[in-house]
Amino acid sequence: MRPSIFLVASLLLAPLAASAQAPNTLTKAESAAGWHLLWDGKTTSGWISAKHPGFPEGGWNINNGVFTVTDHEGEDGGNAGDIMTTATFTNFELSVDFRITRGANSGIKYFVDPDKTGKSIGFEYQILDDAVHPDAKKGKNGNRTQGSLYDILPAPATKIEHPIGQWNTARIVVRGAHIEHWLNGKKILDFERFTPHFRALIAESKFNKIPQFGELHEGHILLQDHGFPVAFRNIKIHELPATK
Repeated sequence: MRPSIFLVASLLLAPLAASAQAPNTLTKAESAAGWHLLWDGKTTSGWISAKHPGFPEGGWNINNGVFTVTDHEGEDGGNAGDIMTTATFTNFELSVDFRITRGANSGIKYFVDPDKTGKSIGFEYQILDDAVHPDAKKGKNGNRTQGSLYDILPAPATKIEHPIGQWNTARIVVRGAHIEHWLNGKKILDFERFTPHFRALIAESKFNKIPQFGELHEGHILLQDHGFPVAFRNIKIHELPATK
């Protein structure tokens, strides 16, 4: 039986409808649900350097609604450093579109509390070209691969990643002690912090000498400049009510 003209037309139009929403905007449903943009797609409003006052003078570009780390050949970018939100967050759903280049390394950090030395310590949703960047083979059991809780918990090898040069969507959900990492609409890991098991994992990680690592209840959200071209857009957050 031949498919109806209506069905064929619906299938052809579906991708167009899905992509009709302009980047860095919210749908009416998202706004009604309490989502808001962390980046307006045009300015640096709401973001500052994690290493010094103000926004970095170099290292980041804004073009056509995309926030991009410039290429400085894998070297942390002098005047750039990382950028973080001026606001801090406790319980939230965070959604970020990201696009990597071959061999790239970056990350989305949360519960960040930069110290006086400019170090940006916090949990990290790893962004990485697993096939090329050597960090993918370091750590333990793949806990430095894309989507992992960097150097603590691995993302599964079965995760769905879009090819280099295409957009992926990271989602981080924090409800009190419970945290989830999502990639392209699929949950790839979850954990309960403040537990003996999780603290044991930290004790086995590179963060084991940082006092109270992972114990913060509030912190900044940070986009990492690791010297590789990585693009971000549609950075939005839904703040959740306090847990009991």
